[in-house]
Amino acid sequence: MSKPAIVPETSAAGIAVDPRTLERVIPESRRPDGTVRKQIKIRPGFTPQEDVRRFRGTRQAQMDASALPKGHIIGWAPPPQAATPPASKAGMSKAQKKNEKRKEKRKEKKEETEKVKDSWEDEDEGEVVEGKGTGTTSSEREDLHTADKPNWAVASESKDASADALADKLDKLEVR
Repeated sequence: MSKPAIVPETSAAGIAVDPRTLERVIPESRRPDGTVRKQIKIRPGFTPQEDVRRFRGTRQAQMDASALPKGHIIGWAPPPQAATPPASKAGMSKAQKKNEKRKEKRKEKKEETEKVKDSWEDEDEGEVVEGKGTGTTSSEREDLHTADKPNWAVASESKDASADALADKLDKLEVR
């Protein structure tokens, strides 16, 4: 049997369980003039009128349980809360821990691919597309204009770049 609470819960009528004797009592209290009221014992099984709950039939109880809260708008749902990382992994199952590790690895991999190259001389990693700070290689980009896959929205940019490169080559070849 469990021990009663140090500060006993009281009912609407003020009845509490005495922690020493485990009997139902109205504890002693102090009057406004300073005198003390005696503790009153309550007979077993007695329920005062203040503690009697209002009778609700089964249908009424079901309606009360399914009733919407005051001020609720039908069809409205609160916006989803932002996902917060769990405070500790102690309460997580094996599958949840495994999924969390996968998510972290995907995030690290994504951050790794988004890095801008430090050295432009490294050709083994592929060319970095100008104007795009993502660090993706030209072979991976789908929106580039090539002979195999023409993309006319990007083609005007590549024509300007190739025209500048051609003009530079011609300046170098010019005989004086």
